[in-house]
Amino acid sequence: MEVSVVIPCYNSQSTIVPVVEAIHDVMRNYPPVTSYEIILINDDSQDATESKLRALCADSHVKAISLARNFGQHAALMAGFHEVEGDIIVCLDDDGQTVPDQIPLLLERLDEQTDVVYAAYDDGHQSAWRRFGSRVNDRMTSSFLGKPADLKVTSFFAARRFVIDEVIKYPNPYPYIIGLILRATRRIVNVRVQHNERISGKSGYSVAKLVSLWMNGVTSFSVRPLRLATIVGMFLAMVGLGFLLYLVVQKLLHPGAVLLGWSSLISVSILGNGVVMMMIGVVGEYLGRVFISINRIPQYVVRTRLTRSVILPPEVPNSVAHCHMS
Repeated sequence: MEVSVVIPCYNSQSTIVPVVEAIHDVMRNYPPVTSYEIILINDDSQDATESKLRALCADSHVKAISLARNFGQHAALMAGFHEVEGDIIVCLDDDGQTVPDQIPLLLERLDEQTDVVYAAYDDGHQSAWRRFGSRVNDRMTSSFLGKPADLKVTSFFAARRFVIDEVIKYPNPYPYIIGLILRATRRIVNVRVQHNERISGKSGYSVAKLVSLWMNGVTSFSVRPLRLATIVGMFLAMVGLGFLLYLVVQKLLHPGAVLLGWSSLISVSILGNGVVMMMIGVVGEYLGRVFISINRIPQYVVRTRLTRSVILPPEVPNSVAHCHMS
């Protein structure tokens, strides 16, 4: 088994070294792994992460690149996927919460009937708003992308090489990895693993970034929001027509009655205009994605390749080179 471990890094100067050391320990002591590499992607960190990655690249199992600006976790993963040489790709976080010694649990679950294995864990080590965000993301991917409701999607997963080869065929900006994986295969399972506290620091995901990620996933891989807009519009039209008929009937039955005042009419008008503006916004999101794609906005831009290395078998000393995998 030849394994490529891909890790997006952002402001992880205090966490990435122990994470990489733990991966070395796992790979060198797990017999099914015949060779491995660790690919680190510096997503324009604002601390000393890049210098840490340069030092880690002294080990020939490790290679790293730095992006020209912050493109986000999913774009950083795409950059790493273009560098992999292994037949199995493992992705995990740089903060130590996804424990490297749990990697064998994912690899063991990759059988002939399984193409992707996602780690599943409780969310006790996340903040309340991150737990809320995870639930919203889970509902969104199920509703709009067709993800099985019982499948838990996390940043810690293992996938076969052919799945990643399909993922990197996506040429447009703002990739959404789970959407791309679901387009490639439905043979996806979960494995329960341990989830730790962060070694230090705090999550780089803000509310704004999470909302942006959700919008990207919805508008890039599903037209269901457009269909929902149509349904909502039809519903409101039917409600309006029904209300109009009600007023006509009441006026015929009670000619002298004052049925509604101006405040009620203004309220209904504001509600209707708000819904229309929301629907226009949904359409605008799709048009914006088309505009960005036509203008060939890059998924990512590599500023520096910190090293150029090859995969080595676990038992070979770091100073000894090994041939590339076929």
